[in-house]
Amino acid sequence: MLRRLDKRRIATALSRYLVNPPVRALFRLGSRAPGTAILETIGRRSGKRRRTPVTDGLDGSVFWIVAEHGHRAAFVRNIESHPQVRVKVGRRWRSGSAQPLDDDPRARLRQVARTRRRSTVNAWVVRAMGTDLVTLRVDLDTG
Repeated sequence: MLRRLDKRRIATALSRYLVNPPVRALFRLGSRAPGTAILETIGRRSGKRRRTPVTDGLDGSVFWIVAEHGHRAAFVRNIESHPQVRVKVGRRWRSGSAQPLDDDPRARLRQVARTRRRSTVNAWVVRAMGTDLVTLRVDLDTG
């Protein structure tokens, strides 16, 4: 059985070097990987824009994210410092305000997978590789 720290390191390395680069490239080319979106945060120390592929959790004017590594994830720490974010679903950027929630992240993943059918594989990966799941709610600006 993998220790939590080892599992987090493996999952982070796989995301950073194997999964995220081609997903970002697809979005730059105007396409996307099925079931994914791009979350843009502001770096808590650098102030630079940071873009992270996430499961497509769009549900009306709310965008749901379940972070695999909870408050240890860089994008979660960025959100805690600067809650204003942007989310790119398809070809459209939408602005909003994000906040961590105290709910059942596994139930939230099931809800996202039901709402966004293509997100099922992504949700499974988050559950399998996650070490400390936490839900984030992004209230999207209207207009």
